[in-house]
Amino acid sequence: MKRKELEMTLQRVKAFDMPRADLEQYPTPATIASEMVFLAFANGDIEGKTVLDLGCGTGILCIGAALLGASRTIGVELDGNAIKTAKENADMLGVEIEFLKGDVSSFEGKVDTVVQNPPFGSQNRNADRPFLEKAMSSADVVYSLHMSETLDFLARYASERGFAVEFQKRFKFDIPHTFAFHRKSSRSFDVSLLCFRRCGDSL
Repeated sequence: MKRKELEMTLQRVKAFDMPRADLEQYPTPATIASEMVFLAFANGDIEGKTVLDLGCGTGILCIGAALLGASRTIGVELDGNAIKTAKENADMLGVEIEFLKGDVSSFEGKVDTVVQNPPFGSQNRNADRPFLEKAMSSADVVYSLHMSETLDFLARYASERGFAVEFQKRFKFDIPHTFAFHRKSSRSFDVSLLCFRRCGDSL
C-alpha cells in the first residue's frame, strides 16, 4: 500500500462522537497519521512487528499499522466511548486490533514499536510525559508527536532514558472548533514527529 492510498483509507476513520477536553481528544488528521505510520513502515518498524498505540483514540494509528502489515496491533485508551468507535473503525476496514481500556500506565508487556499521538499539554501541563515514559519502557523504538517548541527538552528526556532522537518531521496540526471554550473556528499548532530509538540498537 502506497502512502497516498493509506491516507485515503484512513480518511474513512470516524472521529470522536463525544470528545473529552480533559483528555485533549482531537482527531489526528489522516495526512499526519498516514505519514507517521508510513515513515515507521519505511524504517522496518511496522511490518511483521508488534505495534502499540498509547491513547489510541478512535484507532487511526493502530489501523494504519495493521494495514501496513503489523503482526499484532494493540491500542490502549481510557475512554470507553472512543474504544467503541475504534472497534467500529477497525471492523469497517477489516483489520484486527486488540483494544485495552485503561490508563496508559496500566499497560504491561513489551512490544517492538510504539506509534502514538499523546496529549500536547494544552489542558494539563506535561500530559505527554506518562505516555513517553510508558512507551520507552515498552519498546526500543517510539514514534511520537509533540509540540515543536518542546524539542530540546524531549531530546534531553530521551537521552536520560537511553534513547536518541533518530529524526524529526514537522507538521501543521489543525484543530477545529470542538469545545465551548474554543474562541476560533480552528487553530493550527506546530508539531513534530520524533523517532526515539534506544541507543545501541542498529539504526
